[in-house]
Amino acid sequence: MSAYRTIVVGTDGSSTSLAAVDRAAAVAADSAAELLIVCAYTPASRESTAGAEDALKDEAYLVVGWTPAEETLRTAEDRAVAAGASKVRTLAADGPPVDVLRNAVRESGADLLVVGNKGLNTLSGRLLGSVPSDVARRSGVDVLIVHTTS
Repeated sequence: MSAYRTIVVGTDGSSTSLAAVDRAAAVAADSAAELLIVCAYTPASRESTAGAEDALKDEAYLVVGWTPAEETLRTAEDRAVAAGASKVRTLAADGPPVDVLRNAVRESGADLLVVGNKGLNTLSGRLLGSVPSDVARRSGVDVLIVHTTS
């Protein structure tokens, strides 16, 4: 029996979050576990995307609705497969990252959550909380915090 059956990893498309995806994919490959890559998003208002749509013309779909999250997930999935993960799913969900990750863990029955350490060692992270520290306290499963920042 493998150490983990289902692994959830969060990404926002940043280089640090993609480093966490790489590590989660390696763990998933070693454990023959399913990898669920999650991207939290907040839909942009019509007013905030109107200017970008005018400038982008035929490529306006890049800033409207789920598209930015979906593109982030496609990139992350490609990296996960390249890192050896064979069972990969993706999920874009509206909401704050901590809530979206906790819901994904619960709904998928995950037994490991992987996040990057970005925000852990900042003053605002210590005072206000950060995604890695909040999920580590509140997820209810093993949490792997990947060192993704210097």
